[in-house]
Amino acid sequence: MDKVLEAVDTAVNVQYVVTLDEQSLGSFSTCEGLGCEVVMETREEGGNNDFVWQLPSRLKYPNITLTRPLGPDTAKIASWFAALATGYDRCTGLIEARNAKGVTIASWQLHDVVPVRWKGPSFNPDQPKVLVETLEIAHHGFAAGPTGQN
Repeated sequence: MDKVLEAVDTAVNVQYVVTLDEQSLGSFSTCEGLGCEVVMETREEGGNNDFVWQLPSRLKYPNITLTRPLGPDTAKIASWFAALATGYDRCTGLIEARNAKGVTIASWQLHDVVPVRWKGPSFNPDQPKVLVETLEIAHHGFAAGPTGQN
């Protein structure tokens, strides 16, 4: 019996495309912080010395940090942060992991995205390197979790 090997599309050479309420912020080279944690509360029961009850209480989502080389899309982030001076409405975010061919491998839709921090490049003539920017966002969870492959 011959085995047919299928090509598996892995997340090698991935870019992360970020969209907020249908407005693209461009693509990023790294994405850290996608995840979820169940916060556990402990309760001690009188007379029970064998264990401590661990009860799930709520979900906790870490901030997401995205980085990329400085480029034309930097202006999109600058205008997004500049708009915060007049107030801010939470928005829905979408992060798509795309392979080198531009095919979406996985995507995450985020509830109530809020910008936390933008950090521009460090200019140091003693250490020439690629100029990068970092964007940190907070959110209140995944709308539907990973949507899978398209």
